Amino acid sequence: MDIEQKLENIRGIIVRAKRWDLFFTLLGILSLMVGVLTFTILFVDMAIEGVPRLSMDFFTSFPSRRAANAGILSAWVGTVLVMLLTALAAVPLGVAAGVYLEEYAPKNWITDIIEINISNLAGIPSIVYGLLALGLFVYYFGFGQSILSAGLTLALLILPVIIVATREAIRSIPQAIHEGSYACGATTWQTVRDHILPYSSAGILTGVILGMARAIGETAPIITIGALTFIAFLPPAPFTGEPPAGLFDWIFAPFTVMPIQMFNWTSRPEAAFTVNAAAAGFVLVFMTLAMNGLAIYLRYRLRKNIKW
Repeated sequence: MDIEQKLENIRGIIVRAKRWDLFFTLLGILSLMVGVLTFTILFVDMAIEGVPRLSMDFFTSFPSRRAANAGILSAWVGTVLVMLLTALAAVPLGVAAGVYLEEYAPKNWITDIIEINISNLAGIPSIVYGLLALGLFVYYFGFGQSILSAGLTLALLILPVIIVATREAIRSIPQAIHEGSYACGATTWQTVRDHILPYSSAGILTGVILGMARAIGETAPIITIGALTFIAFLPPAPFTGEPPAGLFDWIFAPFTVMPIQMFNWTSRPEAAFTVNAAAAGFVLVFMTLAMNGLAIYLRYRLRKNIKW
């Protein structure tokens, strides 16, 4: 009888545990659906309002005081150039910093302070990066209100994300790979080059995806360093000037980006400008999804080619 009572108690515990498990499963699904449905509703509403405005003229025209004639040419070109500089600056530095902290840095209090600061930097509001860039890049280094200043500012913004993602990707590699490489006589650099980076590249790309997705929609730091809200010209085409310095004239040119163009239009009282802003928002979301889709495809290909 005592054994039967114990078995009954165990069955009761299992039933209660399964009930709580079901409850938290439903709660998680509900929380996920709230976020997904909210985004879906907003995106569909923006698409319904903005897609009819999309045309070739909308992509090839400069902003105008007349809503019917306004386009996003300078905005999407500026966004592409700024994102290009951001990726060129942030990805190599972020990956190199992550590799150094995991494979080379000694484990002491200085390294601990660096790691804590990197984690804290990931949560700092973006406007702080804008103020830092205003004093450092715009005034101290004299880059001015240029594409270079914007790209470096956003690179600083996403650098902690890439560093943390790189370190986590490296930590996910089995320790046996490190030990096997060193046992065969490989140096630290040979281990990193031939094993660590190839095996962790898929995880590193995840951090790059998250960082670039955040950077493309940032407005506060870009406004702080002086991005234009109305611009009716394009930067010089990259690498088309007279060498040597003329090849890089474009990085010192004034610019605007998609979020600022949308902000400018939504601040106008005319309803037609709101339609333009919705169309620009749809394009921005599509650009973000296209960029993320490319990174996800590359990550899939890398994972497929890895042989453990």
